[in-house]
Amino acid sequence: MKRSNAEPIGKLIRAYLRQESLESPLNEHRLINAWAEVLGPVIASYTRDLFIKNQVLYVHLTSAALRQELMMGRELLVRNLNTHVGAQVITNIVFR
Repeated sequence: MKRSNAEPIGKLIRAYLRQESLESPLNEHRLINAWAEVLGPVIASYTRDLFIKNQVLYVHLTSAALRQELMMGRELLVRNLNTHVGAQVITNIVFR
C-alpha cells in the first residue's frame, strides 16, 4: 500500500520547528558554533563569550588589534556567517 501524500522527513522537521518557534534559537546556536569554522582556529582562540541578542552577535575579543581588523570587515563577516547557517540570523556584530 503506497501513500500518495508522503513528504520528506526533513521538510516535516523544519515545519515542526517553525511551528514550535524553535527554528530561530536553533539557527542562533548553529551560527555561534560556526564562528570557529568560518574564522579559523587562530582567530577563534582570541574570542570569548559569544551570544546573540535581537539579531546582533556580541563577541568579546582579547586582542585590540584583532578587534580593529574585524570591525573593518564586519559586513562581509555577517554575510559569511549567515550564508554558512543558511538563514538570516544576525544583522550586525558588536566587538567588545
